[in-house]
Amino acid sequence: MRLRALLDTDALGLKLLGGEEELDRTVRGVMTTDLRDPSRYLSGGELVLTGLAWRRDAADSEPFVRILVQAGVVALAAGEAELGSVPEDLVLACARHRMPLFAVNESVAFATITEHVVRQVSGERAGDLAAVVDRHRRMMTSGPAGGGPDVVLDLLGSDLDLRAWLLSPTGRLIAGPKVGGPALPAGTCARLAAEHLTAGRTGRRGPHRVTLDGTTYSLFPIRGGHRPVPAGRAAQAAPDVRGTVLSDWLLAVEADAGDWPEERLDLLQGVTQLIAVERDRRDAARTVRRRLAQEVLELVQTGAPPAEIAARLRVAAPVLLPGLGTAPHWQVVVARVEWDGSPADGGPVAQALLEEILVDPLSTGPEPSDRIAVAHTGGEAVALVPLPAVATEHDGPGTGILADALLESVRGPLSAGLDDDGRLTLGVSAAVHSAEGLRGALEEARHARRVAAARPGSVCAAGHQELASHVLLLPFVPDDVRRAFTARLLDPLRDYDRRHRAELIPTLEAFLDCDGSWTRCATRLHLHVNTLRYRVGRIEQLTGRDLSRLEDKLDFFLALRMS
Repeated sequence: MRLRALLDTDALGLKLLGGEEELDRTVRGVMTTDLRDPSRYLSGGELVLTGLAWRRDAADSEPFVRILVQAGVVALAAGEAELGSVPEDLVLACARHRMPLFAVNESVAFATITEHVVRQVSGERAGDLAAVVDRHRRMMTSGPAGGGPDVVLDLLGSDLDLRAWLLSPTGRLIAGPKVGGPALPAGTCARLAAEHLTAGRTGRRGPHRVTLDGTTYSLFPIRGGHRPVPAGRAAQAAPDVRGTVLSDWLLAVEADAGDWPEERLDLLQGVTQLIAVERDRRDAARTVRRRLAQEVLELVQTGAPPAEIAARLRVAAPVLLPGLGTAPHWQVVVARVEWDGSPADGGPVAQALLEEILVDPLSTGPEPSDRIAVAHTGGEAVALVPLPAVATEHDGPGTGILADALLESVRGPLSAGLDDDGRLTLGVSAAVHSAEGLRGALEEARHARRVAAARPGSVCAAGHQELASHVLLLPFVPDDVRRAFTARLLDPLRDYDRRHRAELIPTLEAFLDCDGSWTRCATRLHLHVNTLRYRVGRIEQLTGRDLSRLEDKLDFFLALRMS
């Protein structure tokens, strides 16, 4: 479509600020960005929409426009909502580079322009396939005909003979075709998400092709459209691209896109933009839950009276638990994302990941995430997790969310996205039954997260159960102290085992594991009790310790755990 056609469409609310002589340029796509350098996501021919959050001062306009020109962008449309009007320095920079510039009235959503451009471009380029895209668009709108991404993927199968699945960055299946063969296995979803994150970290432009178990998939990134910058942060630098990769959805198509004609690639890119609009709608639906979580978190951190916190929780309960009607018990989960050599605030990334990790598969609401309230503050994300099934505050350790189980299914994909320069650490509190317990639960979750941070690995979690155990202390023992302590106790036994194959170390481990019971330990090791007594005596002789003393047993136990 021509730029002139956009200007002539009154519903888009576009006002031309410069470049009238260039209005016959052809638009081949649309992209929304507030990155200072969006070149890696541009392929040429786009209309770029921006909210101007990349602009810190007048000097930023010239390099931004120059990057767009070099990437082959045909026009720039700047929103007026952030600054009230389009800055003169941007108008002049566009004039110097012959870049058509439009102002977007604050009453017009970027999603409206995106849908219009995608619909028009697809219609002009794909002929009869335009009807498919239009049907997708209509099915994804709110109202009686709405069907969301599932309907879009069904139409891809029925009209284009393409099987496709919409996945989260953690490998969760968001949507898939209801017909056309077996469902995509969870293991395959996780592997595809890991491949998607790995490709994103390398900066390669999609679609990314990958072959798993003999089947070739093409992975199309689904990026959110307009991501607003919180008030007061417009002057900050663009977010670290490593974090944005972790928040991208992906469309996995069972086909090799390398063999496709340009028209089909264009159509799929249009479909990804339509799904991005749906994603923005879902993200917007989380706004209320995020705001409630932020309010409760601020009250808890500032030491507000429990009655005031309880009042906010009574407001939050119907939003987080639609249809249940009663205030639940709560757990607190704290997460932090950190990157090597980057001082950037990882709170928003941790917030998005925590919302994804905590999705309730049993939720009956309009969204799988409708029982999640996550705030971010000081570089960390804090989630309030309602537990309507908890009976009392004295329920056993298996009640509610367990730290290890929480990350079990997402550890692989997230490790790929974090690569070797990022870490996700997570702590989980015990369940509390009232507002009085939330402050303690928050501190408990933060302590557990610090325990997780002391462990090796890019994705680690710890739960409240570990705060009453030696496990809490061991990660904080300095390495030199750890090595000296274990060497003093265990090296004599290791040397003896090496020379005589006496198996003193396995014997010591079994003896302690059997709580010092001679009979049980001998049975476990298939030894006569006298043979066991001989080995234990040799251990005591070599180390100068007495395994009948509690202190010496404890020292050996800790040495084995730290070795």
